[in-house]
Amino acid sequence: MTRRLAAAALVLAARAAGAQTPAPAAPPAASPAASQNPSPMVEATRAHERLAQRALAGSTRSFAGPAGRAVELLVPARVRDAVDVVVHFHGAAWLPQQAVATSARDAVAAVVNLGAGSGAYHRAFTDPAAFDSLLAGIARETSAAVGEPVRVGRVTLVGFSAGHGAIRAILREPRHFASVSGVLLLDGMHTSYVPEGTVLEKGGTLDTTNLAAFAEFARAAMRGEKRFVVTHSEIFPGTFASTTETADWLLRALGLARKPVLRWGPRGMQQLSEVQAGRFALLGFAGNSAPDHIDHLHAMPELLARVVAR
Repeated sequence: MTRRLAAAALVLAARAAGAQTPAPAAPPAASPAASQNPSPMVEATRAHERLAQRALAGSTRSFAGPAGRAVELLVPARVRDAVDVVVHFHGAAWLPQQAVATSARDAVAAVVNLGAGSGAYHRAFTDPAAFDSLLAGIARETSAAVGEPVRVGRVTLVGFSAGHGAIRAILREPRHFASVSGVLLLDGMHTSYVPEGTVLEKGGTLDTTNLAAFAEFARAAMRGEKRFVVTHSEIFPGTFASTTETADWLLRALGLARKPVLRWGPRGMQQLSEVQAGRFALLGFAGNSAPDHIDHLHAMPELLARVVAR
């Protein structure tokens, strides 16, 4: 007899004897949710050099995009019939536009900001039509800027921090996976713990459903079909998986191992590890502070150059 049946039998026996059924025991109190580990806001070990905003050649335009938010465009002065497009998710528009102007000079830069948290970005692109609409809007506005019809050529996606949520949703659609030529993730490949908020050392695991598309894209890059660069810091949020933990999972899934290195990176960053396989690269950098996180965004010109190279 199972425990549930045995318990039910005892209750029925007590009722038959006229005894009062004891009240069920109160469920144990739920453990309070773990709080996010706050990253230090000041860090003096590294230089944390910042790009300076400068005037850019070309024209700027904007249009209503996903969730009704403005998409900020930089259209270069020279545009071909088929124009390459770099779509950046999360971050002040001038910085990725400047990075694109530096590293992919003939490409249109489109910047999308949807608020805090990767969920906002993921939800906005759950419907594949949202990405179709975004690309159509970019082509329409670019055509209007240059005064003649253009079409979208190579597409590169860049996600900083929470912006990776849009990219993982976009890559889940086979049509879009095939059309994207390159991806750059700047300290932003996160996922949840299972159970929610239970870190690995406490017995939690990673929710790999948010990582599967990245693993598949990495395999395509290893075969030379795509370009994929992933960077990560040493920040440990606590309530969700760190970019180091997700990078470790990705390398295990791909059968790759890190190579320890000690070298300077862009803007005074300190690189600690790397993996290179075909056109896939994963770069690990020192730092667990907010300035260390922002370093990855300001390193975009150098890192983007690795993804848009022909």
